[in-house]
Amino acid sequence: MTDAPTGPAFNIREIPFSSHGSWFDVSPVTSEHVCARDLHLVSHQSGMHPVLRLVPVAGERGERVETQWNAAPGRLVWAAPGGHVELTYQSADTLRLRGTGLDLRICASAERLTPFSGTYFLHDPLDGSYVFTSYETGRRYRITVLAGRAADVRGGESLGAADRGLTLTGGGDGSWEAAIEELDSARLPYVPSDTHERTAERADRAFAEFADAVASWRTPQAPAAELAAYVVWSATVAPAGFLGRPAVLMSKHWMDKVWSWDHCFNALALAPGAPELAWDQFQIMFDHQDESGALPDSVTHSEILYNFVKPPIHGWALRHLRRRLGRPLSRAELTDAYHRLERWTRFWLDSRRAPGQPLPHYQHGNDSGWDNATTFDPGRVRITADLSAFLILQLRELADLAAELDRTGEAAGWADEADTLQAAVIKELWTGEHFRARSPRTGTAATSLSLLDLMPIVLGEHLPADISARLAALVETHLTAHGLATERPDSPHYQADGYWRGPIWAPATVLVEDGLRRAGHVDLADEISARFRALCENSGFAENFDALSGEGLRDRAYTWTASSYLLLAEEHTRRTHPQNDDHRPAPHR
Repeated sequence: MTDAPTGPAFNIREIPFSSHGSWFDVSPVTSEHVCARDLHLVSHQSGMHPVLRLVPVAGERGERVETQWNAAPGRLVWAAPGGHVELTYQSADTLRLRGTGLDLRICASAERLTPFSGTYFLHDPLDGSYVFTSYETGRRYRITVLAGRAADVRGGESLGAADRGLTLTGGGDGSWEAAIEELDSARLPYVPSDTHERTAERADRAFAEFADAVASWRTPQAPAAELAAYVVWSATVAPAGFLGRPAVLMSKHWMDKVWSWDHCFNALALAPGAPELAWDQFQIMFDHQDESGALPDSVTHSEILYNFVKPPIHGWALRHLRRRLGRPLSRAELTDAYHRLERWTRFWLDSRRAPGQPLPHYQHGNDSGWDNATTFDPGRVRITADLSAFLILQLRELADLAAELDRTGEAAGWADEADTLQAAVIKELWTGEHFRARSPRTGTAATSLSLLDLMPIVLGEHLPADISARLAALVETHLTAHGLATERPDSPHYQADGYWRGPIWAPATVLVEDGLRRAGHVDLADEISARFRALCENSGFAENFDALSGEGLRDRAYTWTASSYLLLAEEHTRRTHPQNDDHRPAPHR
């Protein structure tokens, strides 16, 4: 009898079943916006690739059986009248499966094998296992039958088009067990280290311990906290390929990369309960900083992209991270962070500031993270106020770091540069009513109804009171029943599913909420936080959301959304339940 899964149940059509450290998941989502009829083992090494199709079958002819999928952090169950199959992770690269009254056909997802693509299948004479080798992932997937037998084995050693696979079926009592391993070239024959049930219990505990660490503050007023923790936990991969540290991917759907601002929100959410993993998340993009000081646009297992960058929110993030980390940073860590942040800041001041221009510019909307925001409609190369605002915060963080590291002269220099840049952005881009963006070549200026033009609110306490009040009033015009629309809903350019031209996004929400709160606009910050938290509780952790309906859009298992929920829910809980504040990290000095 299969025990009931513990932990938060979730819809596997939206959130993949996976485990901390694993590079593969089990999901019906096999590519961007494609949801298959059956669950697949989907690898994220060398890209997103469905490798194996997992089909519940029954009867002598092995006919497909319609089942109900029940997913929780430690266990995945196919349930049908008279039978079930259960799957759990033994480790990051090994699955344990068992079935009673229901068989499972495992076959290659690719129908055709060519010299450069597809999946080859063989019955290994060494240990009797069955092995699929994938050109796309460059890995092998070994199936070892532990109880019952393999039936209807087809396509072994076949080339070209073929049905490659086997059926796991039971013996006299209708029960069977097996293991699936993802491996490189070879490994000793698989021998189970424990029973299936104890393996599943360990998987349950592994997640529960993580959730207790990163969301120890949770109360019934944060009902989605445990599921948010699962989204982050399950999207974390072990060091491999270009990722030299444990990495929280944005998703184990098709957004299976780390981008150079997304990682900051995951670091902040993890900081109190998993400080080492949090520090890895902050550092992971700096590991690939280039000679100019720029961070890459994105990094994943087998790809690093430098054709764009992302906004310099890292000074803002580091200040909050140091406050939230469950341990103080050592002097060596502070020194390393200082130099990396210094180089990233100098990139913007030296390589993205045109001659004679006091303010830096983006070369494309992608550089801002708001890829298609209407701010960039008049031209892609734009001087925008948000960029200078982020750099001002980064310069102020550099000044504080330099002072702590006894670099007194450098500290004064960074503080002066921050003051100079702040004066320039107000003089150059503030009209008295709003910030505008302009071309660094022609000087032509324009305003938009994008929330991006209001992002200087992140300066918080550093803003003059009149500018702060005006920005807060404008921010409020973007607030729908569900949160902050990235394009004002009455704009002629508003699109319900327009990426940054309307939908609600987590990072914009967190940055604006924090800036408002630091500027003293507490009631508005509270309302934005409450609406976004309710949005996640009702619609999950999608990449973004329809601002008017609240429907989740695009990738439906996005970690920076889950982390943003955890951040806002934790801060709300600590404000309203101070008795839960015993283990809150002390502010850094």
